[in-house]
Order: sequence, then C-alpha cells, then structure tokens
Amino acid sequence: MNECMYACMAHLLVSNPNASHKLVCSNTVHGVRTGSRSACHRVRRKSRGCGSGLVLHCSSSSSTSSSQLSCADQKVRLQIENGSGKLKQRFEYLVCEYGWRVRRLIENTDEIRMAAQVQAQAFHVPVALFNDLFFQFFKAEVLSGLLYKLKNSPPNRYACLVAEPAKNEPDSSKQLVGVTDVTVLRDQHVLQHLPAEAEEYLYVSGIAVSKTFRRRKIATALLKACDMLSILWGFEFLALRAYEEDLGARKLYANAGYHVVSRDPPWTSNWIGRKCRVLMIKRTNLPK
Repeated sequence: MNECMYACMAHLLVSNPNASHKLVCSNTVHGVRTGSRSACHRVRRKSRGCGSGLVLHCSSSSSTSSSQLSCADQKVRLQIENGSGKLKQRFEYLVCEYGWRVRRLIENTDEIRMAAQVQAQAFHVPVALFNDLFFQFFKAEVLSGLLYKLKNSPPNRYACLVAEPAKNEPDSSKQLVGVTDVTVLRDQHVLQHLPAEAEEYLYVSGIAVSKTFRRRKIATALLKACDMLSILWGFEFLALRAYEEDLGARKLYANAGYHVVSRDPPWTSNWIGRKCRVLMIKRTNLPK
C-alpha cells in the first residue's frame, strides 16, 4: 500500500467527531482521493498519541492505476451522507499479505462466536478428566469477555482484528483463521519504558491462530495489521507480553520489531503454575 493511502486512511479513520481535519489530495481512485507514494509530505497530529486531530497534506500530479493498488487499497469506500455534510467511512482490510486478509471483526453472532472459538482453542490448557466440558466452559468465558469488550469499548479504543484467507481455500470454509485484540491503555508499568510525552499506547493481546493454519504467516499478518491500526489511530507505540520461555513467540515478535524492555518481578512468577512474562515494545514509523 502506498504511503499516501496509509495517511489518507489514517485521517479518515479518526473517529473523534470534534477533531478538526484537513485533507488535500490530487488524484482519485475508487472514490478515494490520493496521490503518488511521495505525495504525502506531512501528517500532523494535534495531540500526540491520542488518536485524534490528524491534519494531512497530499499533493501530486501523477496518476495511480487501480491495478497497482493492493486489495487493502481497493477496499476503502467513502460515502457522503446526503444533506448532513458528514463523511461516513467503511474499511474492510487493514492488511493483505502472505495470502491472508486482516480486518476488524464484524459484530454479528456468527463471527463473534467464530472469533471466540479460535481464541479458546488456542489458549485452552487440556486437562486429564472432562476436558471437553472444561473447554466449553472456557470458550463461554472467552465469548463473554469478547462481548463485554465489544459492547463497552469505544470504536477508537478497542478493536478485535480477524484474519481470513485472501482466496477461498478448500480447508478454510470461509472461516476466521486468526484473531487478536488491540486496546488503548495507559498502564504506568508500560509508560515508564516510553518517552515522557507518551500518555497512551496500543496493547496487543490474545493473538490466536487456528491449529490447522499455523506456521503460515497468519500471526505475522495480524501483527502487521496492528501496526496499521496504530498509524490509523495515531499511536506511536505498541506493547505486548510474551512468556519468557516461549522462544517461538518471542522470535515472532522480535521479527515484527518488538524489543524486550522488562520482565515480571520474581515474586509474581514464583507461584506454582505461573510463568514469567516479558514486556515487549515497538515504536511505529508514524508520519510526523
């Protein structure tokens, strides 16, 4: 996706209706005014890290062919609400890479249940007796938590991102193959590792991939979508936690640009069954 499109989407996805915005672009593709990759020369945020107040300046005389756009570009749709003067925006795919597409969860019963199923299968710890029963209880708990977050979180403070095949595969059955949660937080234990001007950050959690689709770059696509969301919302830092002994997960996050900044204090991880975690932070290339 070209840089101008990223910035244009970043401007349009700010959901604070009171924020002032300015958008100046020269070319129009699929109803989105955009310029060449070098056209976006400034994106200014009125309030750093607050996810609002983007001011975008784009200018270019070059044209962009629709065939050159990625599927994420082509999924941006703008609609002008008749008479009200308000701009309504709907986007579908944040990322389209490695054969997977990542978007926000559609809040209907079937998709919410599928997302809960993927996360429950990924995080359920099997038990010797009555495993199926315990799994059903665990899945119900995951579903309840997801419903609570969707109902009680503003759309620019929480997002459940889901991955699906870019093309219909025989074994996919149009199902969700990956899920992750992204939440705006301001935990002081994390902020102490960020620059003083950072007041909030995006926290990535619950990264889950369906068992039959693992080791196929789905988690990498989900992490890229989190990066995209951080740009759209205007946040410079992302954070996540991983188990210290889970070298596979830590390598995945390190390859995505995350760095270990701290680990759980010894007294919080010495309890039987409690594993030590590391805090990992990434700084995004947010336009300035």
